[in-house]
Amino acid sequence: MTLSPAQLAGRLLMVDIAGERLEADEAEFLRRHHIGAVCLFRRNVGDFDTTCRLLSQLRELLGPTGLVAIDQEGGAVMRTLFMPEAPSAMALGAADDEALAYRIGEAVGRGLAALGINWNLAPVLDLNCNPHNPVIAERSFGADPERAARLAGAWLDGHLAAGVATCVKHFPGHGDTQVDSHLTLPVVDKPREALERYELAPFRLLSGRTPGLMSAHIVFPAFDPVHPATLAPALLDELLRQQWGYQGVVITDGMNMKAIHDRYGQAEGTVLALAAGADLSLVLQYRDEMAASHAAIVAAIEQGRLDPQRLLESARRLDQLATRFPLGGAAYPSAAQEADRALMAEGWRRGLTAYRQPPRLPVGSRLRLVVQAEAASDGVSEAGLKPARLIELLQPHYQLDVVSFARREALDWAGLPHDGVFTVLASTTRARYGERERQSWRPDLHLALWNPYAAADLDAPALVSYGFAPPALAAVVDWLSGRLDASGRAPAPLTEAAEPA
Repeated sequence: MTLSPAQLAGRLLMVDIAGERLEADEAEFLRRHHIGAVCLFRRNVGDFDTTCRLLSQLRELLGPTGLVAIDQEGGAVMRTLFMPEAPSAMALGAADDEALAYRIGEAVGRGLAALGINWNLAPVLDLNCNPHNPVIAERSFGADPERAARLAGAWLDGHLAAGVATCVKHFPGHGDTQVDSHLTLPVVDKPREALERYELAPFRLLSGRTPGLMSAHIVFPAFDPVHPATLAPALLDELLRQQWGYQGVVITDGMNMKAIHDRYGQAEGTVLALAAGADLSLVLQYRDEMAASHAAIVAAIEQGRLDPQRLLESARRLDQLATRFPLGGAAYPSAAQEADRALMAEGWRRGLTAYRQPPRLPVGSRLRLVVQAEAASDGVSEAGLKPARLIELLQPHYQLDVVSFARREALDWAGLPHDGVFTVLASTTRARYGERERQSWRPDLHLALWNPYAAADLDAPALVSYGFAPPALAAVVDWLSGRLDASGRAPAPLTEAAEPA
């Protein structure tokens, strides 16, 4: 393989685009900088037909070694809302069925293959060891490393069988953080032995099966006291490559996240990540910073900061990934889509979990629904549940009295009518409840429709769905009206840290 520094730099960058079609100026930018990989987000995937047209444009521009990636984890991280909506990882953890996890992973891959996408930045291997984690929660398969790896591995194998690459994340583990690396730089200060026994275990178990792995912007002092894992040779080169013998592609998490962006910038962060052993830098959001990152790689090669032979190894890995999983659409007939929708609904239903013996309400009864009016995205997930969706499902079964509030601090629970009406609180955001709500909010039933750990915040029985996709809500209504039992078991304790001593 012979590549100029400029061509090599472009091969080692993954960037994003603005909308549902590739504009002429974007195409020119990608060509000029020899970019070989693009990441899609919610804004890029309006419906099936427009997404297929976008993929056709990208396939023509990127060529046979092009990579187009997306975050399609399931649950609240499901970019293509027009496709069958997959259960979250924690819902599958609650169902604890490898065959089901395989079928769900295969169906997710089948949908992406139909669009022409060849790389899914999933599944999540972070463990649910910290109930106060602000960004993982239902995205994890659970707390036990072997069980999580078993279920994630089944999901991964099904996905690969559908012809779309996977990418486990966030190496070496984002589970035990109390801050979000999108917003600041987390530190997980544990002994190396503890990390290897717990956080690292799922990654080690699946490292020989996944063609892709994403690094975390988290400092692990046991390996590197200064640099986050994305920039740490001790993790990406010494542990992952040399000790574990990992042969797949290592991609960084988004370099626009504040953990990197505010400390290094995307350009210098990219150089440091490639020097540490990453193969592909995910440079997002700002086109000038994409150009600067490209220029920084070229300059680092010319200055001797980056070894071109080592970078050629990364380029070869990327080419091998694209050759194994080529861009291109596959047939997805309506019958297959309907079958996959039924499968996804089965996954949501089997994950449904009862907490503190929640009561049900006979059909036809009065029901007071307390719900937040708007639930914004947390920056990673899709926007939360709009009350109208839940109201529409409940109205045929109950006499509804809806109480909506703009912000939690605006709701005075004591001010609700004391009339004996069965009161249901629906939690539709990722945020946990504070001391004020813990002390005073007393619903007859708490529907924890997003963050499962919210169920433990209030002194009330709860039903945990691990997500708010339409089939998850349908399962909740079926349980509430007595047509479905909640057979799931939470794959992590909801009230305390889960990591074994």
